[in-house]
Amino acid sequence: MKNSSSGFKKFLLLWAGELISSIGGGLTSFGLAVYVFNETGSAADMAIVSLLAFLPTLILSAPAGVLADRYDRRLLMMLGDGLSGLGILYILICMLCGGASLTQVCVGVLISSVFSALLEPSYRATITDILTKEEYSKASGMVSLAGSARYLISPMLAGFLLAVSDIKLLLIIDICTFVVTVSTTLVVKRGLTAKENTNRESFISSFKDGWKAITEKRGVFVLILMSSVVTCFMGALQILAEPMVLDFADSTTLGIVETVCACGMLVSSLILGIKGIKSGYAKVLSISLAVSGIAMAGFGLKQNVFLMCAAGFLFFATLPFTNNCLDYLARVNIPDEKQGRAWGLIGFLSQLGYVFAYGLSGILADCLAESTKTGVGIGASYVVMVSGGLLVLTAIALSLTKSVRELEKKE
Repeated sequence: MKNSSSGFKKFLLLWAGELISSIGGGLTSFGLAVYVFNETGSAADMAIVSLLAFLPTLILSAPAGVLADRYDRRLLMMLGDGLSGLGILYILICMLCGGASLTQVCVGVLISSVFSALLEPSYRATITDILTKEEYSKASGMVSLAGSARYLISPMLAGFLLAVSDIKLLLIIDICTFVVTVSTTLVVKRGLTAKENTNRESFISSFKDGWKAITEKRGVFVLILMSSVVTCFMGALQILAEPMVLDFADSTTLGIVETVCACGMLVSSLILGIKGIKSGYAKVLSISLAVSGIAMAGFGLKQNVFLMCAAGFLFFATLPFTNNCLDYLARVNIPDEKQGRAWGLIGFLSQLGYVFAYGLSGILADCLAESTKTGVGIGASYVVMVSGGLLVLTAIALSLTKSVRELEKKE
């Protein structure tokens, strides 16, 4: 039986490491976005960098999930966190040698992403290892809070640092955070006995097991597929927000806008971290998605900093509720011993939408800007508003899906 007190202390230490890692990653992400846009002026080029940062993690998430069930999850987290710094180091070296080209930035981001793929399934499965069922919802809120740091703290900090230095400083800070994160994971690993791996089945068999775990209940699989649609629409805003602001403002303003918007995630994450959600997960999920869509439409309505901040705040405020509900409904309907491989597949399937968003939204924004003879920010706003409307329709469809509502009946 899990010890609630000691388990939550281990979670807090692990969470603190990931919080620091999130801040460092946010500095690099912000810095590279500004760097690429200043060099090329293209939303599509920015989207390419984001796609390459995301795609390897997506493709490798399922194999990483199998590894998380076969080997020491904490060791995999340490390897993933530590080795992902190599890509950032490569970009830094290129810049120190005279400047990094778009190709070199893409290569560095790709390397970092490949190793980062080891992290997510092991991290989520470790949370299941050390916490009780009653603590899942509160932990999910705190995980969302840590994730929000890359939007809440990093943009403002990065904007300030770019005003007094350049992107190389941001990369150096990010590299240093990997040391802290690996150290905290090592401490947790020493206080937690890894389960002996008695599973000698092949990777293919493990994949089949994971597939069975997420398809045994129709509601779980429908929820995962619906999540992929949702990430496609949400991804449009996440990838186009920066060129939308940079089209009429500077990087300092962008940092302020991103920080104000991320405060919405901070507020709702704190609420969830303190109280959690007790019931009605499917209903809360549908409402939060509908509000997200409305906020997206508002964000793209006009090139106005105050309107963008208000709409962005509302958008980010809904994300922890969405993630909390998705996390809970899936977690309590999947056996503990299959959590690693299941989360690997869930991560792959639910985030396929980001591939389409990152691959197409930038191109669509550039094409619309060219066809309407306006700036890239205007073209991006059209894409974001349409995506917001489609997200509202998706929320309505989800609220009418009986199999998803029935997931809450599990004892």
